[in-house]
Amino acid sequence: MKNLLFSLSLILTFLFANAQNLHIKTFGNSKNEPVIFIHGGPGSSASAFGITTAQRLSDSGFYVVLYDRRGEGLSADEHAQYTFKQTFEDLNHIYVKLGIHNATLIGFSFGGIISTLYTEKYPAHVKSLILVSSLLSQPETYHTILQKSRAIYLAQNDTVKLNDILSIEKMDESSFEYRAACFRHSSSNGFFSTKNKNELAKRLYASLEYDSAYAKLSAHKSNESVIGFWKNERYSNMSILPVLKQLKSEKMEIYALYGKDDGLFSSRQMMNLSQIVGKDKLKYLENCSHYLYTDQQDIFVSQLAKWLK
Repeated sequence: MKNLLFSLSLILTFLFANAQNLHIKTFGNSKNEPVIFIHGGPGSSASAFGITTAQRLSDSGFYVVLYDRRGEGLSADEHAQYTFKQTFEDLNHIYVKLGIHNATLIGFSFGGIISTLYTEKYPAHVKSLILVSSLLSQPETYHTILQKSRAIYLAQNDTVKLNDILSIEKMDESSFEYRAACFRHSSSNGFFSTKNKNELAKRLYASLEYDSAYAKLSAHKSNESVIGFWKNERYSNMSILPVLKQLKSEKMEIYALYGKDDGLFSSRQMMNLSQIVGKDKLKYLENCSHYLYTDQQDIFVSQLAKWLK
C-alpha cells in the first residue's frame, strides 16, 4: 500500500509540475460548470478571449478556464514538442490540477482541431464540444481562400495577384509554403474580419488595441509553433469531419458557431457540418467573421448558455 501511495504521489507531482509550466487563468466559481477554451493558431494565445469574453461567459454561470499551449503565447517553453500527444497530455494535466472530471471544450479555429481530436481520444473527459470558427477540412479551406481571392482580383482587374493565385495552385498542397501563401491572401483580403461591426464589437476590439500586454504579445509572435505542428502532424491535409461524424454517432454533444463573413469557409463546408451536428446545433451568424466571440458577443454568450444549460 505504501508503494502504491508513493507511486501515486510521484505521478501527481509530475502532472502538477507539467501543468505549472503552462499559463493558466480561470474565471468564475470552480463549483460551476467547467468550460475550457482552446485557442487558435498555431502560434496564438487565449489572451484575446480572456480580455474580451471570459469574464462575461463566467458571469453566465460557468467556470471558464483559459490556457496557452506549450511554446505558444504566454506558455514559453524551449522544449515544446508541438505535437498533438504533448498537447493532449498538457490538457490532461490541467484537468488534474484544477480538479475537473469532465468539461465542455470550446475549440476556436485551429483549437477546434485540437478539441475534436482530444475528444476522440478522451471522450470521458468531454461533456460537450463547441466548435467556434473551427477549421474543418484544411484542403477545402485553402481552396475557398483561393477561389474567393480570385473573385476579388477579377473584379479589380488585378493581373499581378491573379497570376500569383495561378502560381499557388501549382504548388504542392501539402507543403508549408502552400499553406502560408493561402493565408497571406486571406489576411490581405480581410477574410478574418467583418465590415459591419456593431457598437459592442467596436468597443471590444478597442479594448484589445489599447491593452499594452496584449500588444506586446502580438508583436512577438513566432512561427516556431506553426512550423513545428506542420512538421510533426502534417495537419495541412487534415479534415476533422469524419471524426466529428464518428463522435456524433457515439452520442457526443456537438455544437457549432460560425460567421457568414468568415472567408475561410464555403457554404459547402457549412452544409457538411450541419448534416453532422444537426441544423439546430449550428448557428451561422450575420455580420460576423472569424473572431465570433467579439463580433457577436451577445449571441455567442447567450447561445452557449442556452445549449449548455
